[in-house]
Amino acid sequence: MQQKRNIQIIEWEDLDKRKFYSFGIFMTMTIRATVYPATLIRTRLQVQRGRSLYNGTLDAFVKILRTEGVRGLYRGFMVNTFTLISGQAYITTYEVVRKYVSLYSDNNTLKSLVAGGSASLVAQSITVPIDVVSQQLMMQGQREHLSRFKVHTDTGGSKRVFGPTRNIMGQIFAADGLRGFYRGYVASLLTYIPNSAVWWPFYHFYAEQLSRLAPSDCPHLLLQAVAGPLAAATASTVTNPMDVVRARIQVEGRSSVMDTFKQLISEEGFWGLTKGLSARIISSAPTAIVMVVGYETLKKLSLRPELVDSRHW
Repeated sequence: MQQKRNIQIIEWEDLDKRKFYSFGIFMTMTIRATVYPATLIRTRLQVQRGRSLYNGTLDAFVKILRTEGVRGLYRGFMVNTFTLISGQAYITTYEVVRKYVSLYSDNNTLKSLVAGGSASLVAQSITVPIDVVSQQLMMQGQREHLSRFKVHTDTGGSKRVFGPTRNIMGQIFAADGLRGFYRGYVASLLTYIPNSAVWWPFYHFYAEQLSRLAPSDCPHLLLQAVAGPLAAATASTVTNPMDVVRARIQVEGRSSVMDTFKQLISEEGFWGLTKGLSARIISSAPTAIVMVVGYETLKKLSLRPELVDSRHW
């Protein structure tokens, strides 16, 4: 009975890799499309000075929808879809490093912490250039121009779809060279490595605690779906200050993490470190639910056939 009440973790060696990657791409794309508007709103809130444009998450959503339409909520989305590559790199690194650490320790918290941090390091090395471009595109279309670069609109055909992206990339390269595409890389690592390293241990912790409180016949997937947003809210709260700094460095063209941090504190006080937190939690909580349900279902669907009957769900 106790064995059934514990959350059973599907490890890397239990998976059919072909199914895992095929289903994983579709799952990742669906998640990106679902939460992208909240990501865009969070970025705009973090970059604005004080409350110069928006008074909060809901106010930003209403104003963007009214002035820019639904398309405004998806500015830069086409570029952001390239993060599918980093998404696959992330989950592969997480599972492989977790397997490697298990050779030295059976402690699940340690395995999750090391694997989560390593996965984020690899993924951010791929994601940062994509983020730099997509965040510049996110900042277009506002009454007050908060980005260093301004898209020169083209008309007709493919230029209307891909023109702004090429335009922004050209301006970034002209201003900063190749280094410009990795602006904020250190800040991103300081944000997302701790975020990932915190999320996974808390996710397994919350899932295990819920499994002890829930009836023995409660589906594990339901418990995991609740544990996901709890872990996301915890990790978001811990890492939001650095996320604000990261967004400003990438959008405003700054180079120093410490100088950006000091200026933020001097201009807006410590409350400035909470900018975009509600939007971040609003986006991360549903993302966590979709991700957890999708990821655990993905692993269940990808489980090697001979192991299916041995698992309790």
